[in-house]
Amino acid sequence: MNFHIMTLFPEMVMNGLSTSIIGRAVNRGLLSVEAVNIRDYAFNKHGSVDDYPYGGGAGMLMQAEPVYQCYKALEEKIRSRKGQEETGGEKKPRVVYLSPQGRTFSQPMAEEFAKEDDLVLLCGHYEGIDERVLEEIVTDVVSAGDYVLTGGELPAMMVVDAVARLVPGVLHNDVSAEFESFQDHLLEYPQYSRPEVWHGKAVPPVLLSGHHANVERWRRRQSVIRTAENRPDLLEQAQLTQEEQELAADILRKTSCHFDADMVD
Repeated sequence: MNFHIMTLFPEMVMNGLSTSIIGRAVNRGLLSVEAVNIRDYAFNKHGSVDDYPYGGGAGMLMQAEPVYQCYKALEEKIRSRKGQEETGGEKKPRVVYLSPQGRTFSQPMAEEFAKEDDLVLLCGHYEGIDERVLEEIVTDVVSAGDYVLTGGELPAMMVVDAVARLVPGVLHNDVSAEFESFQDHLLEYPQYSRPEVWHGKAVPPVLLSGHHANVERWRRRQSVIRTAENRPDLLEQAQLTQEEQELAADILRKTSCHFDADMVD
């Protein structure tokens, strides 16, 4: 899979994505990650890509043309790699604009993006980007959450990390990607490692039993408990048994949260 990040700060992005699991996956040829500097497509000798917004207001706005030219160069690069000619019928790359105005990024969204061969991520800065180029090139607007950052670089890195780990071979144990938090709308169960007793706290006996069915039942129950305690909103989409619904309802009553068991299947 190929990630293309349009940014004013390519060093920031590449420094963050060249280490750990992502860096190793790039070195193994499982992924490619490039950060393209939008300033390289400025149309003035000073390399500036921002200007005052029409209608007034605080701050500066990224101009449409440098962003558009940067995108067109990427589009041509992707098309050339795939051996496509510009006929108007070819599939254009998916372009994700990182903005607090978008849909909140989620695990299902990461799974959807992971199906793409190429994913272009557009990082805004200043007070945003001229709306006209967004209308022309952007396919998805994605938010990292309900807060404001100085730019889209950190959210873009977050998206790359979440999507990349779903690419076959990136994780040493591909099964781990299937059983993590949010995969089935439940948070991940608590986990333990050696030593068996630490600071007077022992590993739950069921995990030492060697009985795999009991271990899985315990883990599932703990996932329901943890989700009900910390993220009850996720339960609306979780597939729970009748027993699990009752367990979640009991926990939510104890935590003074309202829960209607009919909200989940």
